[in-house]
Amino acid sequence: MTKGIIFGTAVGALFLLGCNATATTTPTPASGGAVTCTTITKDEAAKLFDRWNASLAENDPAKVVENYAQDSLLLPTLSDTPRFSAAEKEDYFKHFLESKPSGKIDQRFIDIGCNYVVDSGHYTFTLNADGSEVKARYTFTYEYTDGKWLITSHHSSVLPKK
Repeated sequence: MTKGIIFGTAVGALFLLGCNATATTTPTPASGGAVTCTTITKDEAAKLFDRWNASLAENDPAKVVENYAQDSLLLPTLSDTPRFSAAEKEDYFKHFLESKPSGKIDQRFIDIGCNYVVDSGHYTFTLNADGSEVKARYTFTYEYTDGKWLITSHHSSVLPKK
């Protein structure tokens, strides 16, 4: 079982800013065939968050949702409702964007595999509408399909009080 399956996988499309993808071929034991693996550096993987964060600044929920694979899961920071469809994600971001959020990574761990990336850690959102901050833990999983990296799952939860 691959880590991509463990963390949740899906397929979708969107461009990666600043990523020069390189393909390699790896044998697949179960099928006897081969899978083409796309390489990405940790710096390029970190830019996937930057791309998502920049889409928040556009204040357009549809633009944020373009970062997600069609078959993906959002477990958002400020809602207890899982979001599966694009419409459900747009509904969440419509309300979240009202706070004019801007995210900053505080600490991260990036794991890279064959056509997947897992980026986990802590981030802080400044809610510029009122100046408050929300500190949260996060996990983004990404999958590379059809020449593009997309979010397949995104979990974010407010850090517990010390």
